[in-house]
Amino acid sequence: MKSKKMLAVAIGAGIAPLLAVSLPAGSASAHGYISSPPSRQAQCAAGTVSCGSIKYEPQSVEGPKGLSSCSGGNAAFAELNNDAKGWKVTPVSRTTSFNWRLTARHATSTWQYYAGGRKIAEFNDGGARPGETVTHQVNFGSLSGKQKVLAVWNIADTPNAFYACVDVNVS
Repeated sequence: MKSKKMLAVAIGAGIAPLLAVSLPAGSASAHGYISSPPSRQAQCAAGTVSCGSIKYEPQSVEGPKGLSSCSGGNAAFAELNNDAKGWKVTPVSRTTSFNWRLTARHATSTWQYYAGGRKIAEFNDGGARPGETVTHQVNFGSLSGKQKVLAVWNIADTPNAFYACVDVNVS
C-alpha cells in the first residue's frame, strides 16, 4: 500500500510540471488608465456612460506606439473613439493634474499628452518602473474651452503603449 502511494506521488510530481507548461497562460490583469479627471474608460467603469466590455477592463486600452485613437486601435474598445457618446466633460484650469492608476508597473519611456492637434506635454521616465499611481501637471498653454486630451503611456521594453482620452473644458 505504501509503495502505491509513493508511486502516485512520483507520477503526480512528474506530470505537474508538464501540465503547468502545456496549459495556456491567462491574460494579464491589465495595465493602466487615467482616473482623474475621469478618462473615457474610467467613465465606462464607473457607469457614467454606458459602454461594452471596457467597463470591466478600463486599464486594458493597449496598442502599438504612435496611434492617435482613444481605443489604441483595439476594435473591442472602438466606442472610446465616439466623440458623440455623451462623455462627461470635466472643468479644469489651465494647469491640471492627470492621475494614472496602474495595475501593472511597466518600465516606462515617456508619457505624452495631446490636445488641439498637438503635443502639449511629455514626461520622460527613462525606463523607470512607476508605482501604483502617477500624477503629471499638464499646462494647456493657449488652449481653452472644450478639449479632448489623448494621453499616451509609452512602455520602454515593448512596442506598445496605453491610451486614454479625457474630455475637459479648460477655463
